Amino acid sequence: MKVAVVGATGMVGSVMLQVLAEQKFPYSELLMVASENSVGKKLTYQDKEYEVIGLQTAVAAQPDIAIFSAGGETSLEWAPRFAAVGTVVIDNSSAWRMDPTKKLIVPEINGQQLTKEDLIIANPNCSTIQLVLTLAPLHQRYGVKRVVVSTYQSITGTGVKAVQQLENERNGISGEMAYKYPIDKNCIPQCDVFTENGYTKEEMKLTNETKKILDPKILVTATAVRVPVVGGHSEAVNIEFEQDFDLAEVRSILSKTPGIVVQDNLAAFEYPMPRFAAGKDAVFVGRIRRDETQANTLNLWIVADNLRKGAATNAVQIAQIVAGL
Repeated sequence: MKVAVVGATGMVGSVMLQVLAEQKFPYSELLMVASENSVGKKLTYQDKEYEVIGLQTAVAAQPDIAIFSAGGETSLEWAPRFAAVGTVVIDNSSAWRMDPTKKLIVPEINGQQLTKEDLIIANPNCSTIQLVLTLAPLHQRYGVKRVVVSTYQSITGTGVKAVQQLENERNGISGEMAYKYPIDKNCIPQCDVFTENGYTKEEMKLTNETKKILDPKILVTATAVRVPVVGGHSEAVNIEFEQDFDLAEVRSILSKTPGIVVQDNLAAFEYPMPRFAAGKDAVFVGRIRRDETQANTLNLWIVADNLRKGAATNAVQIAQIVAGL
């Protein structure tokens, strides 16, 4: 099993390498792939030194699996080239997510849909993954009708430049800005660029990807906000169901769902927070309560490490399925 990590020198790429090691993924050869600017650099991984190679060299090596975290333009150009030599591409960008010919996969929900014919597989958006993992078992039981989600998203979703901006601001240093405004002691109600309908791309990803993964009939409306948190996305979610529900049963369903940890003990002030989700693969759910203003409607709070389950862990889980096909 020859595996290429495309974008190995980036923030998500480094977490992917970490997760591959933790999961003891069974590769016989590992290719560290990055842009031309990084070619020739040395990376130490698992006590072994690797030389970073370019995309053309990686394609020529014909890896069995290529896990991409290198941006949409790179994926659009290079994923088909890898697929043409028989490589299965697992892509972390938005390039292929809404392509009707490509599968958008969260392994716990629809991993069983994958076949040997799937050579380009899309990894969903980080904020979508934690949302749909929570919605899926509840939709199966009660029928999700409408979802209103407000996100509180970590600066790590933007990348290294944003982390540096926050550190600079906290240390009183002038530097390059990832955002149009200061992020320290601030909330910016814009994740990604605005689209014609007034929503950002991030908000539309939550809408469109949820429909593709779960059910096109589900109505989703979102507001995505960037907050000065270094690791972990949080979401306040209001869910209207077709049927009524029992709160104890909701907690039981979520507790039994692979990949979810319920933290919902108000007496002990136990609820999910990004500070404690950082570095973990689970999606944490709490503040589970009935919306008393409307029938069949639930409020809850979802937190996950956006670089792990929101990106790297989900991609590696897909790779594990592919390796077993």
